Amino acid sequence: MKQPTKAVIAAAGFGTRFLPQTKAMPKEMLPIIDKPIIQYVVEELVEAGIKDIIIVGSSNKRAIEDHFDSPNEDLLANLRAGGEKKKPLIDKLDELSELANFIYVRQKGPYGNATPIDCVSHLIGEDEPFIYTFADDFIVASPTRFSQMVEVYKQKQAPVFTCKPVVTDSEYDRYGIVAGETVGDGLMKISHIVEKPGKDNAPSNLASVSSYLLTGQLFSYLDEAKREYDGQGEFTIQPIMQKMIDDGIDHYACEIKNGTYYDTGDKLEYLKTVIDFGLAHEEMGDDLRKHLQNRLSLGSE
Repeated sequence: MKQPTKAVIAAAGFGTRFLPQTKAMPKEMLPIIDKPIIQYVVEELVEAGIKDIIIVGSSNKRAIEDHFDSPNEDLLANLRAGGEKKKPLIDKLDELSELANFIYVRQKGPYGNATPIDCVSHLIGEDEPFIYTFADDFIVASPTRFSQMVEVYKQKQAPVFTCKPVVTDSEYDRYGIVAGETVGDGLMKISHIVEKPGKDNAPSNLASVSSYLLTGQLFSYLDEAKREYDGQGEFTIQPIMQKMIDDGIDHYACEIKNGTYYDTGDKLEYLKTVIDFGLAHEEMGDDLRKHLQNRLSLGSE
């Protein structure tokens, strides 16, 4: 039984919601305290046993490549000049470059979330499971979402969706909602997915978010979808997976347990994420909490 050792991260977007900040810096490199967003995703993948990480980007994403590369000599010389107190920073940078084997691919093709997978199809075997995820949202969970998904894959030998319960009514209009048969605690065998159905038409309260564990079976269906694509609208993965389900290929929705979902592609949600991580920070969490409490008390006067 093959275990997933490869992951694909879609990172070719322009981040227009964060302009002008993202004019020269990829949105995936926006910081959460002292790490960029994409590093949190990579660390999740590595913890789940992923060895090869394929980042599908574009011409303005060179900063991502540099971030996961070995530190340059100018930076190292500067840190070494700082003496023993700077050594932990050198160790952190060395560990960062050795997290995984990184492969970088330029995205080519129509707009849509199926295109990144098409761009890397030559790097993944037809019988090989892999994780497909995005670089601007993630789930903080214990064990990690990817570890939980891999456990489901071990049991079912079938594709797995990352899912979370809907929290607010507005989320029924933001996410795809899965339908199907409950086959375990937080586990559903999917019959279909309804994109942004609204609360009244939602088949369940389980939203598909953030990532998938897929198999190489997808590629033949992807090729068929490419031949049928007329160039109108987005080239998306959801109809491709629905076709596989209709053909009797099982797919499962995994509700991630003990987790908090962060969507950093939205400005307000990004700010909330930074605050949450700041409050949890062991060195500055208490001071930040006092600052926020002080500001809130002033605002209520």
